[in-house]
Amino acid sequence: MNLAPATKPTLYFIGVTTSKSSILRVFPAWATELGLENVQIKGIDLPLHADRQAYRDVVSFIKTDPLSMGALVTTHKIDIFNAAKDLFEEWDLFAEKMGEISCISKKDGKLICHAKDPISSGLALDSFISENHWIDTGAELFCMGAGGSTIAITWYLANLEKGANRPSRVIVSNRSKPRLDEIERIHTELDFGVPFSYVLAGDVSKNDAQLSALKPGSVVINATGLGKDAPGSPISDAAEFPQNGLAWDLNYRGDLMFLDQSRAQRQAKSLHVEDGWTYFLHGWTQVIAEVFHIDIPTAGPSFERLSKIAKDVGSVKVGART
Repeated sequence: MNLAPATKPTLYFIGVTTSKSSILRVFPAWATELGLENVQIKGIDLPLHADRQAYRDVVSFIKTDPLSMGALVTTHKIDIFNAAKDLFEEWDLFAEKMGEISCISKKDGKLICHAKDPISSGLALDSFISENHWIDTGAELFCMGAGGSTIAITWYLANLEKGANRPSRVIVSNRSKPRLDEIERIHTELDFGVPFSYVLAGDVSKNDAQLSALKPGSVVINATGLGKDAPGSPISDAAEFPQNGLAWDLNYRGDLMFLDQSRAQRQAKSLHVEDGWTYFLHGWTQVIAEVFHIDIPTAGPSFERLSKIAKDVGSVKVGART
């Protein structure tokens, strides 16, 4: 890590392979469009499940450096919360409930942590799942990966405010038991009233088995990071998607093997396949709005303009291998 004092207002991107993200090219163009002058973005790379002190060093640096305005956190959302939550003066409601940090901001001299994923993932989900999908189909939700994104997605789709229009069952799988235990604890505390199942998936065959048993119309999500933070997919090529289902890969760049596997069954299974582009857009615009204290629309011409700028400037073909 190179935590040198910022020389201009700076937004940080805390991830694993930040130099490969198109946001480093997109942000300057977005800043111009949004009227943000003399600002910059910098990546901070940390290994998966880094040392606790590394997370604390990053948060302490942002807290004390005058021109470090805040950060977007990906991959490390739960780890950074567990390691450094005491360094913040304020937590938003979602950060406390979800036990994760996806955004760091400053206001009135206070360092604030936010969990923006319930908002950004909800906006992305609403863009491709029909309004009454769950009540119309009785479908299930299968999330592979038990990190911050899955916590947010399951909250958004299963919370009591949705009434009867919720998944008939939610299955979460993960390769390690501690993460699985933690998400089960969070779900128990939130008390959704929807049946949850937790699967320790040490190999892809466990996920394949869950996939093949899903009801028609079910939603399958790759929230593992495989395909971006590490190569591969949480399922095998032999996996069977549900008929009339929806497959969502949270990634939009990388080797995107899960996306390829989904597309291979698109016609035979009448499968809707979605990449992580819209999620990327909402994830970043929500954080930029919070860090720089500006309003950014979540739909309409202004949002579409930001999407077009990102595609034109980013030089990443969305939904394709990079």
